[in-house]
Amino acid sequence: MLLRQNFIIILLFFGMVLSGLIYLNNNQCSGDTGATVDPRKLRYNQQITEQGITNLEWKQNTFGLHSSPGLLYNQPSALVGSRTDVASVTSWSAPIIWEGTFDSTLIDSIYKQQNLTIATTVFALGKYVGFVKDFLESAEQHYFVGFRVHYYLFTDQPELVPEVKMGENHSLTVRKVQSLNRWQDISMGRMEKLEKLIENELASNANYIFCLDIDTKFYGHWGVESLGRLVSVIHPWLFDTSRDRFTYERRPESQAYIPAGEGDYYYAGAAFGGSLEDVHNLTKTCREQMSIDVANAIEAVWQEESHLNKYFLLNKPSKLLSPEYMWRDINESASQIKIVRFTNVPKIYAEVRPNL
Repeated sequence: MLLRQNFIIILLFFGMVLSGLIYLNNNQCSGDTGATVDPRKLRYNQQITEQGITNLEWKQNTFGLHSSPGLLYNQPSALVGSRTDVASVTSWSAPIIWEGTFDSTLIDSIYKQQNLTIATTVFALGKYVGFVKDFLESAEQHYFVGFRVHYYLFTDQPELVPEVKMGENHSLTVRKVQSLNRWQDISMGRMEKLEKLIENELASNANYIFCLDIDTKFYGHWGVESLGRLVSVIHPWLFDTSRDRFTYERRPESQAYIPAGEGDYYYAGAAFGGSLEDVHNLTKTCREQMSIDVANAIEAVWQEESHLNKYFLLNKPSKLLSPEYMWRDINESASQIKIVRFTNVPKIYAEVRPNL
């Protein structure tokens, strides 16, 4: 009987020791907080550290789609779409935003509760500074009106940036950058500057970012219907044609190479956006791929736009904006375009691009 009691006591003792060791091990793995650590986050933090980047704390976009009590809006239908002349969803179930596919009253009410900040970047080097006034003045009439917007304007001539009155909760920061002699270098250099801006300033200070061309003008509403994790814009000249006519990079030597027979849509390089984390990954990847091309003495046919299309082929956008959000010209029309929201500004490229 005594032998049995001693055995039980020894067994309990070793059980307590083992429990203590397990507890200590868990505390070490969780940073002495006692919380469970997501192994995916450990891998992510390790990867960032190896690249010499401080751990980024992303501003969280965690919220439900809460509607305001008593809000009146048109009843949606589960049987008939509001547009029958265009596709409103991709083959990977991402929405394609056209006029008539969303209710501004409802969606604005939902997102205004979230206290969002939308960062927006534009580059105006050389003679492109002449497009700043129209861009900003038209944006203040149509772009995320009623939401917090912070524009970041990169230019080599900050003294020539005109003063434009900003609306409520809209602000402008002007950053001086180096002049470049080739417009291709200007185009390709954007990705690195966007990557660094997100890392150094925006990661924890904004919810979303859009990267837009400056030689453009707003003519209609552009709002929260455009927000998403990773957002692309379908190119206005190639939205109604087959993939064999897309102007992808077709040389295998380039990192932007897309073989014949592949591709979903052709996306415009003049406008893209999404969450800070997703756009950071996009800009970082494109910058790395362009650097490899430079080292191999090759330049993709449409510079950053070619790399952007390769990225979107492998990393599907979560939302696509129709060509309403990057149209050819306010004076051009197409039966599918019910409203022109944002367009290129007509220009003679030889007069504004430095090496033409």
